[in-house]
Amino acid sequence: MIVYFLRHASAGEHLANPKKDEKRALDKEGIEQCGFMGRALTALDVQVDTIVTSPLKRSTQTAALLGNEIGYEGKIQIDPGLRPEAGLADFRKLLEKYSRQEAIMVVGHNPNLSQFLGSVISDSGCEASVELKKGAAAKVEMRRTSGTLQWCLTPKIARTLYSSAIESSRPNTSRK
Repeated sequence: MIVYFLRHASAGEHLANPKKDEKRALDKEGIEQCGFMGRALTALDVQVDTIVTSPLKRSTQTAALLGNEIGYEGKIQIDPGLRPEAGLADFRKLLEKYSRQEAIMVVGHNPNLSQFLGSVISDSGCEASVELKKGAAAKVEMRRTSGTLQWCLTPKIARTLYSSAIESSRPNTSRK
């Protein structure tokens, strides 16, 4: 099974009130990050059977925008195992639940999403240190309970690649 780890995109500053923070939406930068990441994932031919997200608004928005960009037509699944306070046991249950899928995308929060990623790519059962920036995605090929990190892509890299591609596709008029 392939698991794409996706941290929610930029959503401004953390709010002190937990109920209000759960409803915090993506900001302008976050929406742009989703566009660049979606185009990059499409270029990498990312296709998923299921998208699973934390129930918090910034994650569900990220999942919806990215899903739209990559052409995902299924229903986005919401799972409490991706909430900010969820633990590794919750995440392992989620993986088990979707283990018959060929490829899934999980959308959540740090620090636990980076911890989940680090724990599945570590052979020793310890946690590898991987930091997922806001809006970043990582591809992991799973074998039972452990996996191999194939790549990790940040929104900044996706934006740079996209800008370079646009620039190189313009006709060069300076050679006349």
